Amino acid sequence: MISFFVDLNPVIQTLIASTITFLITASGSAMIFLFTSLNKAKMDKLLSASAGIMLASTMFSLINPAISYSESIDVIPWLICSLGIICGGLLLFLGDKFYQKNKKRSGLNMIILSITLHNFPEGMAIGVAFGSVIYGIPGATVMGALTLALGIGIQNFPEGSAISFPLYREGYSKKKSFLIGALTAIVEPIGALLGLFLAIKMKFILPFLLAFAAGAMLYVIVVELIPESMTNEKKDIMALYLILGFIIMMILDISLG
Repeated sequence: MISFFVDLNPVIQTLIASTITFLITASGSAMIFLFTSLNKAKMDKLLSASAGIMLASTMFSLINPAISYSESIDVIPWLICSLGIICGGLLLFLGDKFYQKNKKRSGLNMIILSITLHNFPEGMAIGVAFGSVIYGIPGATVMGALTLALGIGIQNFPEGSAISFPLYREGYSKKKSFLIGALTAIVEPIGALLGLFLAIKMKFILPFLLAFAAGAMLYVIVVELIPESMTNEKKDIMALYLILGFIIMMILDISLG
């Protein structure tokens, strides 16, 4: 099954991987049909593990290939990576500022917009990761890109729930709450295809694109996943779940990659 996926066209690989992240988000939203409320302790553990998974994916599937490719085209690695990471983080920072400025006026609508805006660069990260494989960059592998998509998908699960449950409490039907929550991630396949296109057509900026995606991922980890999971009273346990998530993804990335 894995060898079959590896042999597919990069466009198909990107579509499959980004669609999986969309479906995982939809699965999180679908919890509204099974429960009327969420088990916060379990969600905190999932968020912590997701943070570790995404942190490992960011390092091994984005930053390492960015450094390797920068060196191969005689670009200063630390400079291009720093620039890309800053730009990726800054994009989501500005998006959050926009959200905070308008949330009092729009309530749930701004929460939905914020999550949707975050999902787009996550999709781009998937596309850029698959695009970098084409050039045989050290550290850039199909399985590495796939594990990155998996990590993004896992952290999308609670995001889907975070949309559908508040909507249901606001008076929306379960069906409408599910659809809105699921559709916040529809931008991920779109962003993934854009990231792949840029990686293929603009090879010379590939190190920047990889670092840009890494910056976006780091922002999500530090601003959203870790703070939310650490609202749990058992912070030490949450830290262990983060480390566990990192180790699992590191093993998958290195062994399968």
